[in-house]
Amino acid sequence: MSVEDRDLLARATAGEAGALETLMTRYSARVYRLAYGITRNAADAEEVVQDVFLQIVNKGGGFEGRAALSSWIYRITTNVSLNKRRGKHRELETSLDELLPTYLPDGHRAGERAFLVADWSGTPESELLSGESRRILEAAIDRLPEHYRAVLVLKDVDELSSDEVAEIVGDSVAAVKTRLHRARMALREQLTRRLGAGA
Repeated sequence: MSVEDRDLLARATAGEAGALETLMTRYSARVYRLAYGITRNAADAEEVVQDVFLQIVNKGGGFEGRAALSSWIYRITTNVSLNKRRGKHRELETSLDELLPTYLPDGHRAGERAFLVADWSGTPESELLSGESRRILEAAIDRLPEHYRAVLVLKDVDELSSDEVAEIVGDSVAAVKTRLHRARMALREQLTRRLGAGA
């Protein structure tokens, strides 16, 4: 952790409002983005931001500084977001296995011909991120189990390294890579089913 971060954290923990404000200015957008990515709810994400900075002030004195301050904040954010999500929106979540492609005994992909032959990979990103396609993508992300969604957001949205994600979620790098691969496969399958069906 940099000397500046250590100093800011110490001053914020001691109750200095200016130091806390500086930390919030520096990290609140990233905290909100991660919180929203996991909770999928703007009001919950705003509550998470408040809870995270409250925890930073309350627990900052116990932070040992072995990791970067940003990694510690991400870890707090992930835990608070997962806790916030538990018990909410449970009806949206589906077992990941239900979201993955299925295969026949002969190794061919099972499913309707319309989306077996669909190739939406050439669809412009601007089209995927607007209108109905964006709603389909958001719904697919909503259906991911929360721990898969957390890894996907940390890696693909916040562009953290696999090592950083593993440290934040408290798992091995191999487990993070496996979870990320399965989350991406599930998203691709959901997009293929929905976008391919209309092709």
